[in-house]
Amino acid sequence: MKLILVRHGETETDNCRRYWGHSDIGLSDSGHAQANSLREYLSAVRIDAIYSSPLKRCMETAETIAYGRPLSVNKNNDLKEIDFGRVEGLTYDDVLERYPDIAQKWAEGSFDVHFPDGEGMNHFAQRVVKFVKMLSKHREDETLLLVGHGGVFRILICHFLGIDYKHWWQFTLGVGSVTVLDIYPEGSILEKLNDKSHLS
Repeated sequence: MKLILVRHGETETDNCRRYWGHSDIGLSDSGHAQANSLREYLSAVRIDAIYSSPLKRCMETAETIAYGRPLSVNKNNDLKEIDFGRVEGLTYDDVLERYPDIAQKWAEGSFDVHFPDGEGMNHFAQRVVKFVKMLSKHREDETLLLVGHGGVFRILICHFLGIDYKHWWQFTLGVGSVTVLDIYPEGSILEKLNDKSHLS
């Protein structure tokens, strides 16, 4: 099975250096242009099913890619970004002032973080990996397109490559990027990571 992981296009908030997890933000003009570039880039690729986070920035990206294909976009809540709770919408400096312990752990890349009134990293990882169980309903020769968030895809990459989740922060996944995983019974191969060649 092949998984094509597409991070949503740019939003108006991407240059604000704020934490946006469950906030339902749409694409910016640049993000829509990136989604169109993604559609062209993937136009010759066979896709058997499309799954997306239900948040606007992902659905708008997924629906643009799906345009012209006989496929509907399947919303899946397990593909949502982490819930930052009271940290949602804050800058790092805001978090450092209000929640210094969380800011320190977050800066260190620690997996031992629980956001107030939001999710803990361990719960987040467990939620994301629940999505993997759904893959069993697909044939081994199918290609699935997943449109989601950087944090979600970092967890999935760690899961499929057998890497401890604490290393999740060591993968860079830019907006509009494409990452490809080939899934085999013996293990998984990272075929492509953070490909943004279609955006240049």
